[in-house]
Amino acid sequence: MMKNADRKLVFEDGQEYYGRGFGGSGDRVCEIVFNTSMAGYQEILSDPSYTYQAVVMTYPLIGNYGMARDDYESAKPSMGALIVREYNDEPSSFRSEKTLGEVMAEYDIPGISGVDTRKLGRFIRDEGSRKVLITRSDTPKEEGMALLKDTDIPKDAASLVSTKRIREAVPDSPVHHVAAIDCGMKENIVRSLMQRGCRVTIVPYDTSPEVIRSLQPDGILISNGPGDPEDVPETIATVKSLIGSYPIFGICLGHQILSLAYGAKTYKLKFGHRGGNHPVKDIRTQRIEITSQNHSYAVISDSINDTPLEITHINLLDGTVEGVCCEKDRAFSVQYHPESAPGPQDSAFLFDRFISLMEE
Repeated sequence: MMKNADRKLVFEDGQEYYGRGFGGSGDRVCEIVFNTSMAGYQEILSDPSYTYQAVVMTYPLIGNYGMARDDYESAKPSMGALIVREYNDEPSSFRSEKTLGEVMAEYDIPGISGVDTRKLGRFIRDEGSRKVLITRSDTPKEEGMALLKDTDIPKDAASLVSTKRIREAVPDSPVHHVAAIDCGMKENIVRSLMQRGCRVTIVPYDTSPEVIRSLQPDGILISNGPGDPEDVPETIATVKSLIGSYPIFGICLGHQILSLAYGAKTYKLKFGHRGGNHPVKDIRTQRIEITSQNHSYAVISDSINDTPLEITHINLLDGTVEGVCCEKDRAFSVQYHPESAPGPQDSAFLFDRFISLMEE
C-alpha cells in the first residue's frame, strides 16, 4: 500500500489499487474504462457519455491547466469517477477559473491519484471493462467485493442526462433548422451546428416523431450519449418513423441508434474505444481520419447486409464499423466525434455534409 493512501479501487476478483483521494469523497460503483487522450480532461469529465463510468487517464499528468468556463461539454458533469497517475492541484493557465478537484467536489465525482495507470490500463485492455468500487482505503476487501457483487450498473444513463425540456440555440443569422435528439449530447455539437448557421432545437431522447415533425426542421441530428443503445427503444422507434422524411445525421450513440432503426444489430466491445487517436478509413475516398472516440458498443458488420445501409468507414485498429449511410434516405452516421474538442479536427467536414443534405 502506498504512503498516505486514503482511497482505493476494489475489483470483484479481489485486486486492489491504493491512492490518494481528490474531488468528491463518496463511495461509488462504476464500470471502469480507460481513455488514451493526451489533453482534454475537462471535456472528458463533462462529457455525458461517461455517466456511471470510472475513467482511467493513461496520460500521466492531469489537472495542470485547470478548468475553463468555455470548455464544458455539459452544464452538469456526470462522470462516475476519475483515476489518474499524478494530479496537479496548482494549475498554470490564464484561462483557469477552478481546479479540477474543486469541480469534481462540486458535483460529487470521486477521484483517486497515485495509481499505476499503465498497469491498470493494460489490465482493462487484456481482461475487458468491468465493475469497480472506489472507496476508503480502510474498507475491508471482502466488504468491497460483496458490494460489487450486489450492485448493478443502472441502465437509465441516457434518460438521466438528456434534456428534460425542449430548448433552442440560435445563431445571429440562422439559415437551417436542426432538431437534435439529445441522448447525452456534447455542447460542441451544438456549437458546430451554430457556426454553420443552424438554429438548433434540442429535444429530449424520448420525444415522439409527431412532436419533432411539428417543429418543421430541415434535418435531424441524433446525438452521442452513454450506455447501451438498446436501452433507448423510444429513440430508436422515433428515428425509424422519421427515416426518409428528413436528412438524418447520427453521432456515436446516434450512429448505433440509426443502425438499429434500420434493423442492424449492436454488441458490446471488450474495452471500448476512448481517446483522440483512432485511425478511421473512409472506404469511398480511401482517406484516413484521426478521430476522437468514446463508446462501449459497436454495430455488427454482418447485420448491415440485410438493411438498406452501406458501410462507409472502418476502424483500422480492429476493423469495427465506424460509419454507415443510406443515400436514398439522405441518412448517415459515424461512430466517432466530428465535433471533437480539443481535437483532432480531421472530421469536422461531416457537419458540412449534413448541411449540404439539408440544402438539397
